[in-house]
Amino acid sequence: MKNSCFQWLSTSALIVNLACSQGLLAQTSKTVDGPDAHEIPLPPIKTASKPFPGVDKLPVRPELPDILTMDDGTKVTTVAQWTKRREQIKRILEYYAVGSMPPAPGNVQGQEMKSELVMDGKVKYRLVKLTFGPDRKLELYIGIFTPADAKGPVPAIISQSSEPPGGSELPRSPQGPNQGKGEDVLMMVGPGTTPPAAPRVGGGRPPLTAEAIAKSRAEVFQRGYALVVYNDNDCAEDTTLREADGSFTFRHTRFYPAYPGYEWGILGGWAWGASRVADYLVTDPAIDKTKLLITGASRAGKSAMVAAAFDDRLMGAPVVTGGGGIGAYRFAGPDKSETLDIMQKKYPNWFSPHLHEFWGQREKLPFDEHWFLALCGPRPFLALEGDADTISYPDAVEHSIEAAWKAYGLYGKKDDLGVHYSHHAHAFTNEDWTAMMDFADKNLRGMPSTKTFDHFLTVEQRAAAVADAAAHAPARPAGPPVGDPGPPPR
Repeated sequence: MKNSCFQWLSTSALIVNLACSQGLLAQTSKTVDGPDAHEIPLPPIKTASKPFPGVDKLPVRPELPDILTMDDGTKVTTVAQWTKRREQIKRILEYYAVGSMPPAPGNVQGQEMKSELVMDGKVKYRLVKLTFGPDRKLELYIGIFTPADAKGPVPAIISQSSEPPGGSELPRSPQGPNQGKGEDVLMMVGPGTTPPAAPRVGGGRPPLTAEAIAKSRAEVFQRGYALVVYNDNDCAEDTTLREADGSFTFRHTRFYPAYPGYEWGILGGWAWGASRVADYLVTDPAIDKTKLLITGASRAGKSAMVAAAFDDRLMGAPVVTGGGGIGAYRFAGPDKSETLDIMQKKYPNWFSPHLHEFWGQREKLPFDEHWFLALCGPRPFLALEGDADTISYPDAVEHSIEAAWKAYGLYGKKDDLGVHYSHHAHAFTNEDWTAMMDFADKNLRGMPSTKTFDHFLTVEQRAAAVADAAAHAPARPAGPPVGDPGPPPR
């Protein structure tokens, strides 16, 4: 991997190369309405996908694009029509939001590498190595925890949370030179002026043992669920680092070299990896293949939403997803919540490269985030939010869910799309886990329950929750603003 700056072939090559010799380009013209004109562009990726209109050819549309209107203007009123509309929505979301993803490889195989009993024999842990893809050269380690006394297959919660104990820890590429600094990451190529640290193995934390993970999620097993863990960075590396030609480094590692003709961003890579986990779980006799749930927090919550939207085997339960997650782009922004512009400034690597041109022009989007939720219907889907989370705007979440209820209504299953606010900021807590299982017990397992999941948070309620959280927060060292926590520092 080479991290030098690529050479511009233009009349301003001399100026650009001088800046590149230091590993960066300064932001010489800042705008609030769109990308900086001095961004170093991403090289185009040749795909077999049909191109869609660019932002200059799309109309301004302040309202949320209707999920129940076909491309030709026909109104969807039946499930049969919705089946066709879903395919239209998928193509549009892949092109503009996620990036085109490879088809399922159809050759996932799992090899059990180790097995042990933990929690005094109450839980069985298995480490499984998955192989798949062209010539089955791609690998992914997953950890499967199941109640040892289960009488049959059990529902499974898939968590993009940690290295599976005993798995192979992969070397990691460095972060981009201005990653996490609130700057336009497309202004730089290469490692920057400070030499990067040597690539590290793992995520920067000591690996957790199977015993520790099982104890931390004891309620999962007590309530009759399995827990499946893996590291999503083993699917796609979460770095804004770029190569000499301007391409993102993540496209040269993990799953991406095996599928060069696709524009999938990091969220698409994580979602595609979740589907490969599902490919194996549906063959595992200990797992109920009809009851698979995918979760994750923040950026992993965004990918859990994408995975559930594109894989009909998965129920989604994403947590504190923020910008590019549950809340509609068109309504985000107040009270410092994450917007499309913030996402395209800081993390364009997560998305389709075609989304970047909508920076400053969100009302020209031919879709919005409610389309992902609509694709999940009629499968149960729960948005887990924090009442003191300033990343996500309550009004944007409410607009998305209310708009997506139209799709669930076609099946008479409006209650299968829900929302729950726990009392916390940008975090994933035990309260979220309990709410997730309460919802799944009711809507996925058909267990009797009087609990409801249709209570939205008002802006005033969030303000009060934020103030309460601040008043009771423990002292913490000064540092950058809390935002999408993502993986541990490395």
